[in-house]
Amino acid sequence: MQWPHEISYFFGGAFLANAVPHFVSGIMGRPFQSPFAKPPGEGLSSSTVNVLWGFANFAFAYLLLARVGNFDLYSADHVIALGAGVLFISVMCARLFGRFHGGNSPTGA
Repeated sequence: MQWPHEISYFFGGAFLANAVPHFVSGIMGRPFQSPFAKPPGEGLSSSTVNVLWGFANFAFAYLLLARVGNFDLYSADHVIALGAGVLFISVMCARLFGRFHGGNSPTGA
């Protein structure tokens, strides 16, 4: 496998994981932080904005996973790159959004 494909699969995993909270919050009718809120990432965006942003993230994930290289679920290298992207963005979001929703603070206290 070529390293540009691994990077694509890493970011595909990140977009896939990022799509979930936005899309789910949106279809539940709940506001959630998004890059389009004021201030970005801290203020709340409407449920409609979150559905659209979540769907866009799903589309980006598809493009990076299915259209770059030849992603194979049975290839350990591909799955590890995808999983690393999912884990990375999930931990980053947990630390960032945890302070708004009763989770851990960014300092771990």
